Amino acid sequence: MSGSDARALSRSLLDLCRMRKLTIATAESCTGGLVAGALTDIPGSSDVIDRGFITYSNEAKRAMLGVKATTLATFGAVSKETATAMAIGALEKAGVDLAVSITGIAGPGGAVPGKPVGLVHFAVAARDGRILHRECRFGAVGRTTVRHRSVVEALRMLLELARGPKASAKPRREASSALHRRVARSARRTAVKRRRGPRT
Repeated sequence: MSGSDARALSRSLLDLCRMRKLTIATAESCTGGLVAGALTDIPGSSDVIDRGFITYSNEAKRAMLGVKATTLATFGAVSKETATAMAIGALEKAGVDLAVSITGIAGPGGAVPGKPVGLVHFAVAARDGRILHRECRFGAVGRTTVRHRSVVEALRMLLELARGPKASAKPRREASSALHRRVARSARRTAVKRRRGPRT
């Protein structure tokens, strides 16, 4: 993926959000602000982009986005559950219509069993309650490539949700509460599955 891919996607996303009067916040770990940078590199992006959170450490994820310590301890920083909680946290803190999160292992180090270099989790949350999660395994293609491909994927996911139903006019607190209930149910189901031993 080249820089021109990210630039073209950024332009398309900004144009669509401008037309639909949608605002965006980003929550980034392994990309360190590259998504926000790609979007704000486009002139006139200020009417769509509200803010970006760079939450590289677990403490930053907790303090800035409200990711629960139990979520990080149970599933790890690089997981569907953490990515989803990051996106919801950014949505709530910024009060925007769409929020995207990225957490992954860009390399060259950092791999653990079951979580290789190149594994990245993405989540996009909308104020109307929609959530989109995606897991990508880019492989050991180099730190820069993993980060650039992650930017492109995040922009694609934002476009996907931005094309959907217009953000609901209902109070943000009600919508975010519904999002939290969905995440809590998913976390409980996963935790139950992990506690159950293999059948014999």
